Amino acid sequence: MNMNDSLNSGEINQRKKNVAALSVISNSVLVVFKLIAGISIGSIGIISEAIHSGIDLIASGIAFISVKKSGMPPDKCHAYGHGKYEDISGMAEALLIFAAAGIILWEALQKLVFGGELLSEEFLTVGIIVMLISACANWIVSSRLFKVADETGSIALESDGWHLRTDVYTSLGVFSGLILIKITGLEIIDPLIAVGISLIIIHTAYGLVKRSFWDLTDKSLPPEDAREIENIILQYCGESCSYARIRTRKSGPDRHVEFDLIVPPDMDVVSAHALTEKIEEHFYRHYGQIYVTIHIEPDKR
Repeated sequence: MNMNDSLNSGEINQRKKNVAALSVISNSVLVVFKLIAGISIGSIGIISEAIHSGIDLIASGIAFISVKKSGMPPDKCHAYGHGKYEDISGMAEALLIFAAAGIILWEALQKLVFGGELLSEEFLTVGIIVMLISACANWIVSSRLFKVADETGSIALESDGWHLRTDVYTSLGVFSGLILIKITGLEIIDPLIAVGISLIIIHTAYGLVKRSFWDLTDKSLPPEDAREIENIILQYCGESCSYARIRTRKSGPDRHVEFDLIVPPDMDVVSAHALTEKIEEHFYRHYGQIYVTIHIEPDKR
């Protein structure tokens, strides 16, 4: 069952804001822990992770604001709602990820070429523990973000979730690197891990940019959604009605569907209107957050 079937829009928006706030709090704590550990042991890998978490903190703040704005009802200036705030948030978050990747890659290459300070053996274990705690915390929060994002169709929360899930994998990478350094004593492992982290971040950012760009430019809904929409319409057409010119798009968590409903020329206005209301009600029950526009067209055959 879709969550929108059992919760009203106010409850949905509150859930989105709550999980976005959880992400802000989690990132704030992790930035402090990673900075302390990274500076203490002189690890570019951990410091790069702190930078990434700092960028994630900014991104989670943007996500929180966009979720709050997108939950506002349509008004005179935004007749189709405020869903695009989430799409803009997704694009902004992706650009921030690119910035983080650039900083991390530059620092790692600097250390590879010119070398860096030796890691402090006495603090190496602390760094390993911090990375493990970071991975666990981000896994829990990102799982929560993904769950609510899937239930509400929020690209802002999904983007934030991918930020943190990327952190999980990169934190585990740094964690593994620190263990290898502890075993082998090879300091070059640290910047090599950081290079790997930056490439993972760039890959994630590219996917977010592409998806946000599609929504911002009103790309049609995926083929599977289009087929589902057509099946719903067909349930009400019968032998006397048909449809044409289906147009779909997505704006943040909101879907938009427009189509022509072709009815018999002798169908009266009241009956045609009642039919459109039944179709719209079906869409609202099935999708929850959706805007449906139906244009009645007489059959000219």
